Amino acid sequence: MDDGTPLYSIGELARLTGLTVKTIRFWSDAGVVPPTDRTPAGYRLYGPEALARLGLVRSLRELGVGLGAIRRVLEREVTVAEVAAVHAEALDTQIRTLRLRRAVLGAVAGRGSTPEELELMHKLAHLTDQERRRLIEDFIDRAFEGLDVDPGFLATMRDAMPVLPDDPSPAQVGAWVELAELVQDDAFRAGMRRAADDQVRAWGEAGRPGVEETRRQAALIKERTAAARAAGIAPESAEARPVVDELVAASAQMTGRQDNPEFRAWLLERMEIGHDSRYERYWRLLAVINGWREPDMGPAVEWLIAGLRAAGAAA
Repeated sequence: MDDGTPLYSIGELARLTGLTVKTIRFWSDAGVVPPTDRTPAGYRLYGPEALARLGLVRSLRELGVGLGAIRRVLEREVTVAEVAAVHAEALDTQIRTLRLRRAVLGAVAGRGSTPEELELMHKLAHLTDQERRRLIEDFIDRAFEGLDVDPGFLATMRDAMPVLPDDPSPAQVGAWVELAELVQDDAFRAGMRRAADDQVRAWGEAGRPGVEETRRQAALIKERTAAARAAGIAPESAEARPVVDELVAASAQMTGRQDNPEFRAWLLERMEIGHDSRYERYWRLLAVINGWREPDMGPAVEWLIAGLRAAGAAA
């Protein structure tokens, strides 16, 4: 070939591009930078277009694009934009995976996990959103199956699903692993079912309060007990009696009953059965995972239970 077009050996291309001879030869053998001609001795020669091809191939390879896809681009089977879109999506997936691995390792380091716990954390952390939802829904189905539970309560439970962000923190990963272990614990499931069953029976005895009434009562309990705790009033003390009396009276009014020793014993039993520290933990873990405000009803209920016990013992 002698039409005045300059031809380059592999060595000359290497000097012009900064690539190694080995790399150019490999790409040439792969068909992405084919030779234009050969010398009488069989050595490959390349035309000026090889310089442009090598620049494009190097850029795409640095972005992680495979030689097969590059060949299709150079042969005009696909566009650079189409290849870039596919690889951008693949990189997004890889980045999410790496972020999740980093968070798992951070959680493991923070917890001082054993090799067995590390394996479990890795497995649970890599569940899909759908698999995480299925795990929680299975817990809800098993815990409340066959009970006449308030539909609003069940809807709240089903709506509150753990959703790990694309870049979770070690705390979020640790919270998800703990939550997954909790909902698979038979004792926790049994406790939740017992509390729900007791609530249904209590409604049968005293009637089911309205949603707004329940919210107002919960807000009153939190407000009064928070003020008492802030003032340093112990629930067992005499100073706590007016607060306990006010809250019990409000509960009696909400359920249409009289505030007497029988009602107080009934209320205390309901609160003791319904108050499980692990139930509070369930919602706290969900709050950490989803970035919600953490629940704060637990301390209020604990204070009132202690106050009711002390008032009953003093009566």
